[in-house]
Order: sequence, then structure tokens, then C-alpha cells
Amino acid sequence: MPYTGDVRPGGPSDVRVLDEVVVRKVSVGPMDNNAYLLTSSGGEQLLVDAAAEPDRLLELVREGSSSARLGTVVTTHRHADHVGALESVLTVTGAHHACGADDAAAMPTVVHRRLHHGDVLAVGHVVLEVVALRGHTPGSVALLYREPARTAAAEGVPGRAHLFTGDSLFPGGPGRTTDPAAFDALMTDLEERVFDPLPDDTWVYPGHGRDTTLGAERPHLAEWRRRGW
Repeated sequence: MPYTGDVRPGGPSDVRVLDEVVVRKVSVGPMDNNAYLLTSSGGEQLLVDAAAEPDRLLELVREGSSSARLGTVVTTHRHADHVGALESVLTVTGAHHACGADDAAAMPTVVHRRLHHGDVLAVGHVVLEVVALRGHTPGSVALLYREPARTAAAEGVPGRAHLFTGDSLFPGGPGRTTDPAAFDALMTDLEERVFDPLPDDTWVYPGHGRDTTLGAERPHLAEWRRRGW
């Protein structure tokens, strides 16, 4: 079944099979948080946001690979609805935890790696780039994966970018900010670090709700600036 980017609480994961990595998306918890499991072709795994329902997330890890362990959990930002299952998942799996450097002090559990803009994370031979998007929280981060230039995967597009944005970018606009300075910081980072360098077919995996693409959102940048949220 083709990947749709739309999941429901308690429902099955949505699965996208690419050449180098398989992406699984599931919705968990009372705020319908999206969690994403990336499984490399070698079996190594990374989880984006251990938000809630640790048993469901551990089931997701087993779906990804019955033999490989979860190596890393990345928390996109420090808000409570994104870390509810973090301690349980880390304890059971022994995974390392990574998050944005400026959010690390507010995390409820150990941080093994503090991420900065331009850092890279490896999931086996798959490389993810860290994109800092300051504003929703000071240490919010996104993860960027680029498909190889040649792909044989049915759902693959050569060179296409995939961006896991947490709550910094949704269909319809940026994530919530608490004051005009934070909003300006987030919009500036989105413009300079996401919309300027990345093409329209970039797939966006947000922290809640349906997926989108940069092409669908790009025409509204000026509108977002004017409205201030």
C-alpha cells in the first residue's frame, strides 16, 4: 500500500520503502503526536520523538527489525507531549538520546548528544543532517535525509529530500511561538535553512497531523509573515 502520510491514533503505521531506508509513521498519545522510525537497509534504527505510548513505540521498533536494536532516539524539541515515552524507550532499548543543544537542559532524561545546526547523524550508512529551527523552542531541530541520485525503489525519487520537522513546520504554517522575536527567528530559519536551499518536492514529516511538501507551503510564506503566526 503506498505511503499516504496520514495515520490515526491506535491504527497501523504508515510505511514508506525507499532504497536506503524504510520510514514508518505512527500517531500516539492524547495529542496525536507523530513518531517516526527510520530503519536502514542494514537494519540500524533511529526513532524521531518518543512522544507517548511506549509499548506502541517498542512494537514499532520490532516492526522495523526483529533482530536489530534501536540505536538512537532524537527528540525534536523539549515540550512535554514529545517526551512522554522517552525514559521508558531508552531504558528498554539502551538507545542513545540526542536533542538540540539549547533544549538539552530541559529534557526529563539523559542526553547523550547535543545537536547543533549542520551536525550529521548516521543510521548505519544513511546520513541525516541536523537543521536547527529556533523559535518554537530555542533548541528545536529538524532532520534532513536525501535519497540517492539513483533509486530503484517504487516510492523513491532520485535526490529527493525528506525533512522531519517536529513542531517547527506544519501544513499551513510554522509551529506556535510565544512572542514576536521567537516568531521572527523561526520564520527566518525556515526561509534560510529550509525553503531557500530545498526544492518543492521535499517531503515534510511534521510532529502532528498529515505530511506536506515544501511546494505546497512555499506560496504562503509571505502570508505567514503578515499574519505573525
